[in-house]
Amino acid sequence: MHAIDVMTRDVITVRPDTDIADAIKLLSEYDVSALPVVDAEGNLTGIISEADLIHRVEIGTEKHRPWWLEAVTGAAALAEDFAKSHGKKVGELMTTNVVSAAEDTPLSEIAALLEHKRIKRVPITRQGKLLGVVSRSNLIQALASVTGHDKETGEGDLDIRQELLARLGQQSWTDFGSRNVIVTGGTVHLWGLISSEPERRALMALAEGVPGVVRVSDEMISTY
Repeated sequence: MHAIDVMTRDVITVRPDTDIADAIKLLSEYDVSALPVVDAEGNLTGIISEADLIHRVEIGTEKHRPWWLEAVTGAAALAEDFAKSHGKKVGELMTTNVVSAAEDTPLSEIAALLEHKRIKRVPITRQGKLLGVVSRSNLIQALASVTGHDKETGEGDLDIRQELLARLGQQSWTDFGSRNVIVTGGTVHLWGLISSEPERRALMALAEGVPGVVRVSDEMISTY
């Protein structure tokens, strides 16, 4: 499997000129730990995460070094600390040295990046433009999709999943795919972001119509 097979495509993003207050609201509202930062053309320019926001003057958590340590700390590091604690725009706080990967990157390499870089997510890009994000949870979902079949129901579950994916591929109103579908014991688990209530109802109806399905579990997250 590759990054494109499991990545989340409907990614919440911000611009470099987005107010920090608005970025914090998005982090809280969508319960995510980071937001990719893109320019007007959709190019990935950075990422802002919880780690960039923990030392803020508003809550009294800005860094305070002893005078002797500050004296030997480089001006660039001191300036960066000040920007992170006082900055009002995303571009002043964001991490610009972003670890990213291409859409055809094997999941083994994505896993290695997550582990070795000690990060929670890897933006997926094509010629610099953001396509999606692969997080640790995406890898767990991918693992569940291929190991969640026991000997008694495994083949039947696989048949259900393949038929559902084939039917999804014929629909122009959704981009749901392999990353969003898990089948265990005849139960279809639909997860991921959806953009409207009609899309939710249509996906449920589509899954319910596949032969062999005994139940559909709605685990989708709305963005509307």
